[in-house]
Amino acid sequence: MILFTIFLFVFVARRVFIIALFWLTRRVAALTTKFPVTASCPVVCSRALLSVRCAKASSPLPRMPQTNKSGNTPAADSPGSVQAEAPASREESRAAADDGGGEDNVGDREIIKSPSDPKQYRYIVLDNGLAALLISDYSGPVLSEHDDLDKEEEGEDDDDEEEEDEEEEDEEEEEDHQHEDEADVDEGREDKKRAKKKRGSADKQVPHWCFTEKPLLDFSRLYKRSTSIEFSFKGIYSAAALCVGVGSFSDPSDLPGLAHFLEHMVFMGSEKYPSENGFDAFLKKHGGSDNASTDCERTIFQFDVQRKSFKEALDRWAQFFICPLMIRDAINREVEAVDSEYQLAKPSDSHRKEMLFGSLAKPGHPMGKFCWGNAETLKQEPKKKKINVYKRLFAFWKEHYSAHYMTLTVQSKEKLDTLEKWVREIFSKVPNNGLPKPDFSNLPDPFDTPAFCKLYRVVPVRKVHALTISWALPPQEKHYRVKPLHYISWLVGHEGAGSILSVLRKKCWALALYGGNSETGFDQNTTYSIFSVSITLTDEGFQNFYEVKKNARCHTIYEEIQRIEANEFHYQEQIDPIENVEDICECMQLFPKEDFLTGDHLMFEYNPEVIGAALSLLTPEKANLMLLSPEHEGQCPLREKWFGTQYSVEDIEKKWMERWSGNMEPNSDLHLPAENEFIATDFNLKPSDYPDTDFPVRIASSDEGCLWYKKDNKFKIPKAYIRFHLISPIIQQSAKNIVLFDLMVNILGHNVAEPAYEAEVAQLDHKLVAGEHGLIIKVKGFNHKLPLLFHLIVDHLADFSASDDVFSMFAEQLKKTYFNILIKPEKLGKDVRLLILEHSRWSMVEKYQALTAGLTCEELLEFSRSFKAELFAEGLVQGNVSSAESEEFLKYVTDKLQFSKLPAEVPVMFRVVELPQKHHICKVKSLNKGDANSEVTVYYQSGLKALREHTLMELLVMHMEEPCFDFLRTKETLGYHVSPTCRNTSGVLGFSVTVETQATKFNSELVELKIEEFLASYEKELGDLTEEAFSTQVTALVQLKECEDTHLGEEVNRNWQEVLTQQYVFDRLNKEIAALKQMSRDELLSWFQKHRDETSRKLSVHVSNVVTSGFDAEVRHFHCAAHTSATLFSSF
Repeated sequence: MILFTIFLFVFVARRVFIIALFWLTRRVAALTTKFPVTASCPVVCSRALLSVRCAKASSPLPRMPQTNKSGNTPAADSPGSVQAEAPASREESRAAADDGGGEDNVGDREIIKSPSDPKQYRYIVLDNGLAALLISDYSGPVLSEHDDLDKEEEGEDDDDEEEEDEEEEDEEEEEDHQHEDEADVDEGREDKKRAKKKRGSADKQVPHWCFTEKPLLDFSRLYKRSTSIEFSFKGIYSAAALCVGVGSFSDPSDLPGLAHFLEHMVFMGSEKYPSENGFDAFLKKHGGSDNASTDCERTIFQFDVQRKSFKEALDRWAQFFICPLMIRDAINREVEAVDSEYQLAKPSDSHRKEMLFGSLAKPGHPMGKFCWGNAETLKQEPKKKKINVYKRLFAFWKEHYSAHYMTLTVQSKEKLDTLEKWVREIFSKVPNNGLPKPDFSNLPDPFDTPAFCKLYRVVPVRKVHALTISWALPPQEKHYRVKPLHYISWLVGHEGAGSILSVLRKKCWALALYGGNSETGFDQNTTYSIFSVSITLTDEGFQNFYEVKKNARCHTIYEEIQRIEANEFHYQEQIDPIENVEDICECMQLFPKEDFLTGDHLMFEYNPEVIGAALSLLTPEKANLMLLSPEHEGQCPLREKWFGTQYSVEDIEKKWMERWSGNMEPNSDLHLPAENEFIATDFNLKPSDYPDTDFPVRIASSDEGCLWYKKDNKFKIPKAYIRFHLISPIIQQSAKNIVLFDLMVNILGHNVAEPAYEAEVAQLDHKLVAGEHGLIIKVKGFNHKLPLLFHLIVDHLADFSASDDVFSMFAEQLKKTYFNILIKPEKLGKDVRLLILEHSRWSMVEKYQALTAGLTCEELLEFSRSFKAELFAEGLVQGNVSSAESEEFLKYVTDKLQFSKLPAEVPVMFRVVELPQKHHICKVKSLNKGDANSEVTVYYQSGLKALREHTLMELLVMHMEEPCFDFLRTKETLGYHVSPTCRNTSGVLGFSVTVETQATKFNSELVELKIEEFLASYEKELGDLTEEAFSTQVTALVQLKECEDTHLGEEVNRNWQEVLTQQYVFDRLNKEIAALKQMSRDELLSWFQKHRDETSRKLSVHVSNVVTSGFDAEVRHFHCAAHTSATLFSSF
């Protein structure tokens, strides 16, 4: 029924599309008497119809595109753009009237930007063919050297930002804890991660309550060279990114992975700056970071740094494209880094599916290449074949790293004339080889093969049932103004009433559905575009997968999507410069100049011919089916070459193909969504009804709860953030209660998902988090309709319900989630470490056991009643909202839930074990036998969190990052991920060094010895640190903390962390800056030595597939021993 439902939807969508097209033609004919039709008929018709619709609406579409002007010159209409006049907001008027800083900062008027964007843009092309976009953040003279930087404060969700698929990330996020240890725990990272994603069709259909799916064939940022351990608050004004129009498609057949390897090697020094690690050291000294990634047809490099060091950083960085050394001695070491990256990716089901999918391409097509590279392809095989990898690297660089393939984006607070002078002076030296750019458009239809249209049964690493249906279409990038796949994915991936997912959820067959194209190199390139529908199945859904499309209000729906996208673009919030330049430099490869900033965000014109052509190709006989399930174990005799994925292939059953291809009757349960009531129409900024304050103030307090409030008068956008923490004493009473709480939150999200989906589509986001001590509710977006979403969530919590079928579905899924977390070495190591350190914590194993022991739906309902009986509700409201409106949110919670006050105060953090003054080691065997990856963490415990000591520890770790990376990864090649980290474990400080390695290369004991060797050498380096160097490091950290917030969300995240932990030190940054300015080099050295001597409290956790005999202690016994022999830190 699952496949039947999907194919039915697509079949009827095509039929109705034809009918709608006929109606539209007649409608257009009638309208031409009012609106003259030019040659660009679809464009003009779209604008005409939109004008009619907007005239009937209560609020018109915002005046969207604004040229990059320096005065009040009206924006010229771009061909096909959708514009409707609206009263200019205060912020729009300010942006339009801004003179941009004088004649030396005049932007390029052809570049269309958001009215909310204060930056100035200028496009230039150098004599060597390199195209550059200059972005000026200039806002006036710099008053001090500390006015150089931007700021992003630490967050709360401990999300991994590596190349995991989002289903895997969700399982991790579901068990991430708000107050455990990392200093990177809030929504800031999630915001950053989502901001980085292309706002095409890919990220629109992710169910917001669980984030369980993203395109399962996603090459996005497949390869990352992380030369920087990201500091917890990163938001620096000066940044640059360069996109080379060449990627892994250009790999030679005898050296798979060469493009990726070159991306690593160009950083190994240059003729002008020969030090192998010189650039990274320079960035660390000046508070910066860098990264790079290789895609199919593009390679991107980016960095950020303090403004005062930006010009020198640009010069150092540019040398990698002018005269890289690519040191011969570094080749073998960097091959190991690439190989470690490959080994880390092997257990990822998303990457395994990509490689299997690519292997279905025609022989000789670049889609079938092994783009990762590893020790076999870059070292062992070349050695056998006598291939000189060093010479081939240089030859590849000379052939493909040419200036006329490159697009550069730089952003700083300098004026545009200054930036242009720097770019011309520095980047004019990048060589141009005069060769034509690699072009693969002559290789169309890579999947027009008999092997493609089959059913592939795949054995996943994780416990998951998932079905993916994929179609290979002609390249769609040229249709960016129409975005047909985005439109179709909006229909297929819709999750509201009448949607495919709604029908499947009611049958308890599916948990999540994604439909679309990720717009990454793997999903969309010059040879083809993928459209896929991916479904996370329940056990019952898996059994019925063979039994698993409908109307189209075609033009009206398209207009609605346009309006939503236009609202978001019009009132867009700023993102970190490094993310901004990374996105734009790639857009410069794809879009004409006027659409550099809009091409990825807006739907410009409705073209039924383009949409219909894409729909006509989504037929059952052209579909590829991939079905993942652990139940396929032992039934899949085939293996994919590079990742070892087990699979089988079979023809799709003839009776089902005939049924899907036949004249299917519409399903009455399937229908398109009604008009969206959540779309904002009021964008006015509210007047203040409370004295302005720098920090949140408590405006309501009672025995049942309290509310913190701050009116936004800085960013001045019509958006707001609402967050509540519903604290309960019953969650941590037993492992069983924690499981019931997880189930309650998951099912609550399931209940809310369908009615709240329209809100998500309208850019109103919500998130439900099962915190350690309470339910966390987060909503954000345009303030006009935000109360509707908040009330919807609270109403569903008040009337919480679950059927037996839904309970069974989520209990089974939660069991898989727990298991999938446990099989990851880094997650298992974290769970073990916290189990040892935090008193009364329940382990993941205990939760898994409590779930498998058997729970009932009635137990869940009884738990939910007990949870709601006694609570303390603490909230924070920030943004474009009055204090009176804010108080109503707290009142709504208390009135609707009708709970009693808590009998006693409930702590919001665990008590922590004070480790004895000696070395403790815990070795745990990895639960995934097929995963060669290991993790070693060496942790040094300090004491109760004190502001000065926390700041001292941050300074230490910031200074330690570069030498740690250089010693453990670059020189010792122990693993791809190497990170020193500040730890804040429920209010107790510590620091650690973690290395992710492979048990097949290094045993964990050797890795720990190398970590200790590094720490010993670092102690000596710290002792030799000059006062000048120390002062430079302190200044870098001070400037990071003094950076302005990029957008309102960063300020909210910082304030929410204070509320969540009940610390309420809202001016923490100011106090930390004051403490930093009083610190001395001797104090830093003394602190480090104290935590490394014989009185130190040290804990090492090893997770490996190979555990040395005699050390294989059972984790729970170690946990009990630690808790009975150690004391607890006193409360603070």
